[in-house]
Amino acid sequence: MHPESPAEKPPVPLLSLMGVFSRVGITSFGGSTAAWLYREIVQRRGCLDEDHFITALTLSQVLPGANPVNLSIYVGSQLRGGVGGAAAAFGLVMPPFCIILMLGYLYTRFGASPIAHAVLGGLAAVGVGMTLFIGVKIARQVRRPVPILIAATIFVTVGLLHWPMLPVVLVLTPLSIAVERWLSPKKP
Repeated sequence: MHPESPAEKPPVPLLSLMGVFSRVGITSFGGSTAAWLYREIVQRRGCLDEDHFITALTLSQVLPGANPVNLSIYVGSQLRGGVGGAAAAFGLVMPPFCIILMLGYLYTRFGASPIAHAVLGGLAAVGVGMTLFIGVKIARQVRRPVPILIAATIFVTVGLLHWPMLPVVLVLTPLSIAVERWLSPKKP
């Protein structure tokens, strides 16, 4: 069965459009927004076909600004014009924005509490553990030791020695790229 052409489809209601993007904004908080949008827009709702979505994704990556916001504006404007683009972007950005405001308020109110420090320490441990897990998973796939060594170094320096993550990552990123280039087979 062929999907209906855009001219045959009834227009997507603005509240429904904003609801879809709000749900994506909440569920993809922190990453993977394009995958969630693909699932909602192409697979579940059939608002765009796969080729049109890939075109939208490519265009959103070329334009300046945050890719998910660019993608939401593009998809919303394709479905409902300029107002649809604004509704989609608002729906995508507003829920995480409100969550961040709420977390900021809670931190200013309860940030000095030992419980807050324990929770934040636990979250940091989860972040370090996920970094180590992803590094090991990637290393198994490519069968190379460098990702495991980088992940283990991040785990030790940030997780155990409590060094700030930003300088560690700023040093290890170019180092890991250089080591991988050095170890990769030379092409003739």
